[in-house]
Amino acid sequence: MLASSSRSVLKSASRPHFTHWHVGDAYLIGQVHRRQYSTTVSSKIRPWAFNQDSTFRGSVSQLARCQYEAISHAKGTRRLVPCLRLVREMKRERVKPDLTVYNSLLACIAEEGLPLEAWAVIDDMIAMGILPDRQSYHHVLHASRWSPLEATWETLEKMADQGIPPNEQTYALIIKRITTTEGVELALQFMHEMAKRGFTPDLTATQGVIKLAAHLNFPRLAIDIAQNFEAHAVRRIDGETWMSCLVSSAELLYADGVQKCWEKAIHEMNLTPDEGTCIAVLHTCARHGLADLATDVIRVLRSIGVDCQEHHFTPLLEAFSRVGKLKEAFGTLHLLRSNGIVPLPETTQPITDILKRDLDAVDGVWKVLDELRDEGHTIDAAAINTIIAASIALGDLQRALGAYKAFREYTSKPDIETFNHLLQGCIDASHRELGDKLLLDLKQANVRPNAVTYERTILLCLTQPTYEDAFFYLEEMKAQKIVPPLRLYEAIIRTCVAAGDSRYALALTELEQCGYTLSKDLQRYVAANRSPSRDDAR
Repeated sequence: MLASSSRSVLKSASRPHFTHWHVGDAYLIGQVHRRQYSTTVSSKIRPWAFNQDSTFRGSVSQLARCQYEAISHAKGTRRLVPCLRLVREMKRERVKPDLTVYNSLLACIAEEGLPLEAWAVIDDMIAMGILPDRQSYHHVLHASRWSPLEATWETLEKMADQGIPPNEQTYALIIKRITTTEGVELALQFMHEMAKRGFTPDLTATQGVIKLAAHLNFPRLAIDIAQNFEAHAVRRIDGETWMSCLVSSAELLYADGVQKCWEKAIHEMNLTPDEGTCIAVLHTCARHGLADLATDVIRVLRSIGVDCQEHHFTPLLEAFSRVGKLKEAFGTLHLLRSNGIVPLPETTQPITDILKRDLDAVDGVWKVLDELRDEGHTIDAAAINTIIAASIALGDLQRALGAYKAFREYTSKPDIETFNHLLQGCIDASHRELGDKLLLDLKQANVRPNAVTYERTILLCLTQPTYEDAFFYLEEMKAQKIVPPLRLYEAIIRTCVAAGDSRYALALTELEQCGYTLSKDLQRYVAANRSPSRDDAR
């Protein structure tokens, strides 16, 4: 009883009385215990110390150390001298090299392009009882990249003698070597041999062949190789190679190749061509009437900040003309004028070539001009000039004069090219009176004549029995500091000789003073038609 009572007292004394504590007291006690614990633990924690274990790698043999150093030399560039020092050290310490050391030495030699030294290493390997493997011969092929092709064939024969068949890397080295000599046919032969063996051509070697074909002006072949490679390989041809195909196609005006390469390089690969490439592509567009592509090229030129000039818009205009989009072609003329560019006769020549096919084309173009006028567009004088030039080329001077009178209807004014075209029509018709009226209109319109105007005025005078005004206009032309062309002097000389006019001698003298040489045909004509009295006058 006493014992049990004593045990009960002890239990109650040792049991803590948590039931009498409040919640806040318990929280404070917990915080105190945590601070005491953290202080105790933090006093015992120390940062981890790193002690290098020198025995981690174990014992390293001299050969393993030399292998490691030789491989490090082989991975670097221009490490032949340190590698040779390593070999000398191995020889001094009587460490026998193995295949790894030899291949590393061959890699350093190949980097320097030393085929004789590479073969010396091969001979040393065989003398040491170590047979070269495929990689050894690859280094020899790489070392022979600047040697004649006979060295490459000799290496392949050695490989065949030792029963080492070529693999993809072997063919890649051969093809790279062939491309340096521009042997595109031989390179294609080895690529075909690779395909027969089931090998996939190396990307770098394939790109080299493609660039070579493009450089040799075989854009269709280059594009076919590129498309065939991408159809059978996972890797893609890089942008530089596609751009070389684009440039080659554009230079040869190969329309299909230009379209494929432009779509691939510009739209799919988001490459930006330079201005020269764009101009070459524009020439192809002009030749083949690729109006949509030409418009896209103009967009690219503007995106790279090129200030478009006449030589940029002219191919666009020709492309529109070739596909019969005369409305867009005339709109291009307005675009030229809005950019401060005066269209030249050569610029509008593609439109003129379309119109002068027949008179129906000349009559039908007025409908296009009316549509542009109704849409609020300004009709450029060059547009009406194309109608005048086409009418003159068709021998219809009346239609040309009708177009000349239509300038007011389109709120446009004739320019110097207008009068030059009409003067050509007057020359063809020998219509001197109309020519004089046109010259009067020219003065009233305050249009300054140019060299072509003077030349055609003089030629028009020469069509008449009395051609005294030709010499007047000739002197006026020289007073304007315009050098008369050779063909003008020849026309004057022929007319004077035919008329028995001794003034042909003065024209001959002026011709020589201008630095011209009389053509042999005209020399024979003068010699056959002049009289002795004319010779005395000269």
